[in-house]
Amino acid sequence: MFAKTGERKRAKGEGKKRGHPGDDGQGERKKRGGEEGGQSQGDGSRKRLDALSVGYFRRVGERLGEGFDENEEREMFVANVLTEVKGKAVVVAMDPTGSITLQRLLPLCSPEQVAGVLAELGDQAGSELKAVSCDKCGGHVVESAVRQMSRWSESSQKESPGATGDEKDSCDALEAQVLSLSQVVRDNMAEFIKHVHGSHVVRTLLHVLAGCLGPPRIESRPGAKEHNLVPQLIDFEIPTSFWYGLKSLTEALMDNVNLSVVDSVASAAFQTMLTVCHRNRPKLCKQLLRRTTEYLTSRSAAPGVSPLLVFLKDPASSRLVETIIQLSGKSLLRHLYKNHLKGQMVDLALHSIANFPIQRLTAASAKHKMFLTLFDELIQGIESILAAGHMGVIVQLAESCAESGEKQTDLMQCLLRAFHCAEPGMRHVSCLPLFMSLLTYEVYYHSDTAEGDTPTEVPLSSICYHGSRLVQALAKFKERSLLLSSLRTLTPADLLTLASDPSGSHVLQALTITSSDKGRGKILKRLEASHQYL
Repeated sequence: MFAKTGERKRAKGEGKKRGHPGDDGQGERKKRGGEEGGQSQGDGSRKRLDALSVGYFRRVGERLGEGFDENEEREMFVANVLTEVKGKAVVVAMDPTGSITLQRLLPLCSPEQVAGVLAELGDQAGSELKAVSCDKCGGHVVESAVRQMSRWSESSQKESPGATGDEKDSCDALEAQVLSLSQVVRDNMAEFIKHVHGSHVVRTLLHVLAGCLGPPRIESRPGAKEHNLVPQLIDFEIPTSFWYGLKSLTEALMDNVNLSVVDSVASAAFQTMLTVCHRNRPKLCKQLLRRTTEYLTSRSAAPGVSPLLVFLKDPASSRLVETIIQLSGKSLLRHLYKNHLKGQMVDLALHSIANFPIQRLTAASAKHKMFLTLFDELIQGIESILAAGHMGVIVQLAESCAESGEKQTDLMQCLLRAFHCAEPGMRHVSCLPLFMSLLTYEVYYHSDTAEGDTPTEVPLSSICYHGSRLVQALAKFKERSLLLSSLRTLTPADLLTLASDPSGSHVLQALTITSSDKGRGKILKRLEASHQYL
């Protein structure tokens, strides 16, 4: 019986979440006690907002939630609140209530007002801004302020050729403050990227300097379900100074590339750097990919063993390697496979962590000739990979075969053998329920009968997520007759079960779409006949 999931196993001693290194909540102390106005017990001593101020900012937050009917009313309200913030912006930003209120207020501020808040959060030496950025509450405020730079083009376009200097300075002031923050980050790069909250400020700064933004970060709540969805980025116009600012920031990051392989929080910052540069600065990204790969492959390891193999199996660095593989071009992919991974693919696919970069490599190679060699190597261990429960590798192999149009027959025959339905030929019609449940013929039919015996009828059951994904990929193959023949053998009750199952319904949809008009009609007629089982 094959395992039904291919989830990444956590390494011993690893944090609670690996999907989002550096998210709030990792390694955080419980909420600190103490009276209002007392000293904090965090890094250094600072004053807290008194009860009267907390109440004021709570009421401000409630008023912001109500919205404003007129722009003049909104502008006056924002100006009044900023007057209260003036002189104590640091304290307000690092207070839970004040932080939330400022985050909601900043999008309503003008660029000049946002610049004023950022200026108050920092001092000439930059130590104050660093403390706020690395604070659980203050970091969110800094991020929100920096994100307002996405309105730069909108504001600058409104300026007419005859605009006054004060109007133009509104945008220039925010630009200068963002660059000032970038300088503080560069001067303290190692501390920022290793800090659970400071690293988020670095990642937001990278996005803004590159001219693209995703949805704002929200603080995760304990027990909340995690969704590993790729955020959708939106591009915006940036000033010329950001072009050079991003180059300087990436250079500072590369000076600390050693941290990317030992610290999962720092690794996330490097992944962001590569991702945003790949989107908007492809030439710079190519240089960064080459330099990062050179570092990873030049570390000392056991004689005859590539250091990359060590990083592939490490929780902190494996994510970075995945990103490198996803963003690399043909030459770099070929170099990585030929010089470091060839002959090791099955062992890596069986590893609880390394199998994920192998999935990325399988996906990236589908467009290149190297996929043929990679497939021939992986197919040798397909039964072991199935037994290990690393179904992501098998599913990706099938998807890459569908995309490339190569090795499809070889994979199908190998799967039939792995699920024990290749011989005798009469077992072929059982392949669909076996693939969807990830169970061998004997286990699914509870059978130890000799070859050639007809199995007892078993109601369709145990449809799993990865089994559904596998069949959906196989449905894209040029030759789908085995799957369609197996579908036709299902009873009306089984067909209803397939259609009403969350994972099975996607299989039925995929097979229906890829069928001919005549075959699609037959499937629909059988579905109509299954209504009696409702």
